[in-house]
Amino acid sequence: MAKASEIKSGNILRFNGELVTVAEILHRTPGKGGAFYLGKFRNIKTGKIVEARLGTDEQVEICRVESNDYQYLYEEGDYFVVMDNVTFDQFNIPKSLFGPAAKFIKEGMNVIVSLESGEPIMAQAPNSVELEITYTEPAVKGDTSSGAQKYATTETGIEIKVPLFVNQGDKIKVDTRTGEYIERVK
Repeated sequence: MAKASEIKSGNILRFNGELVTVAEILHRTPGKGGAFYLGKFRNIKTGKIVEARLGTDEQVEICRVESNDYQYLYEEGDYFVVMDNVTFDQFNIPKSLFGPAAKFIKEGMNVIVSLESGEPIMAQAPNSVELEITYTEPAVKGDTSSGAQKYATTETGIEIKVPLFVNQGDKIKVDTRTGEYIERVK
């Protein structure tokens, strides 16, 4: 247990029985009354932001979280099976922890998983991934208006918009956070 005065942005706390990350913590000293801390906490599971007022001596539980690189091996139902790159232990990580980036993860890719007391609480895919185009319509000659795009299907089965010059068999870089095309890879 730690005092509220020891909280820093980025810490992970157990607050009201839920795991939260500290988004912002402010120390306030009003003209009347004692000093206090105003905190903005983001719930790890739901993503909701909770605001709380803590006394300077109020006790909070700062959780010890370990984040490591793991290699994605394969999909098993609602879970991804990942392997620790050092000990070669395998873990099942719920797909929901990756959020929308889960659809871009390929076998052999490194991902970051955060564990608290051996339980996975957060997972993060790389910011960008290289995917091969398995199907796209050929560009129509003369259709070269600036910024024109077409749909293409990637090796993971995701359909994204790409510029007209991208062809079947090309490798492209995709932003896993937004799902948008970044560039063609040579």
